[in-house]
Parts: sequence; structure tokens; C-alpha cells
Amino acid sequence: MKEITLTPERREALCREVQKTFSVAFDETLSDFRASEIVDLMLKTIGPAVYNQAVQDVRAHLQGKLDDLDGEVWVDGGV
Repeated sequence: MKEITLTPERREALCREVQKTFSVAFDETLSDFRASEIVDLMLKTIGPAVYNQAVQDVRAHLQGKLDDLDGEVWVDGGV
């Protein structure tokens, strides 16, 4: 699988969210470096499972739409 990468903006937002969570939940202040390391760890450990589940969810959704296609566009040719 290809490595999961984030835009700089999304990465910064996630780092801020990690810092906020640690501050509120654990009363701990995280440096930008530590927050970034946690984001990297989560991307490497949890990211693939979340990505794969999302792919499966999309596949199931699209298959449902394809299964409905015959009912939506079928024209009885009378032959």
C-alpha cells in the first residue's frame, strides 16, 4: 500500500487537535514535535486499517448503486 500522506494544512490541523486533546484530557502540553510524532505514529499504525475500511465502505456503496441500476434504466423491448 502507498504511504498515507497529508497536506501541510491537514497535518497542522491534526497536530493542533492532538495538542488540544492532550491538554484537555491529560493536562499535558505537547510540543509541536511531539504532536507531529504522534500523528506520524497514528498514520503508520491506524491509517492503513481506516483506509482499507473506507475503501470497503465505498465499494459496498457503489455496488449497491450498480445493483439498483437495472431497475432504474431497464427498458422492456417487448421482444
